[in-house]
Parts: sequence; C-alpha cells; structure tokens
Amino acid sequence: MSLHAELAAFAEHELGDVLAAPPLSTQDALEFDLANGVRVVVRYAAADAYSLRWRVGDAELGIDTAPTHPALATRPNHLHRADGTIVADPLTRTDASPTANLAAVLRALAADPGLADGAAS
Repeated sequence: MSLHAELAAFAEHELGDVLAAPPLSTQDALEFDLANGVRVVVRYAAADAYSLRWRVGDAELGIDTAPTHPALATRPNHLHRADGTIVADPLTRTDASPTANLAAVLRALAADPGLADGAAS
C-alpha cells in the first residue's frame, strides 16, 4: 500500500470526527477538507520528507522538511507562518510515523487553523 493510501485510510478510520468529507487523492497529494472549512494538502515523499499546507483566509501556512533551516531546533521540519517567517515546527517530528504526524496536524488545525499566532496578519 502506498504511503498516501495508508494515510487516507488512517484518516478515514481515526480522524473522521475532524473531516468534512473523505480524503481526496490527487496525482501527487492528498487533500483533506476539515469540518471547520480548512483544506489541508498533504504530500509525503517518505516518512521523513513531507509537506503539509493549508489556508487561513488569504494566508497560506505550512509545515515541511525542505529546505532545511539549520538554526531551528526542529530541523529539518519547520512551520511557514502566514507572515512569511519560518519557525520551529510545533506539531510534527521526522522520527514520528506519518500517521502520527498527520493526526497531530489535522487535530491541531481542527482546533485552531492559525495555530495561535501563526496566522497573525
């Protein structure tokens, strides 16, 4: 089973309470529509190489592992904030399973799509 298929099955089974619809599989990504209206686009190339992007209003936020930012404690993973700054990733770990990372991100975004001050304008 491909990693994206595994993540989609996991989300449908374990995260249905935060999803508005089943995950949508595209050519190179999974799209998750959350019950609060947020759409999350997930791309996993490998367990430790990923990109998770979402929009809050006109702002785009995301967590990914490339390029690396050596000054951050969580390198290589990092959070792209709405204001353009890049900070340590508060949700994912490259040594965690993709399902654990997906659950952490989708549950956090269901509670607060802007990740507190991450979406500050």
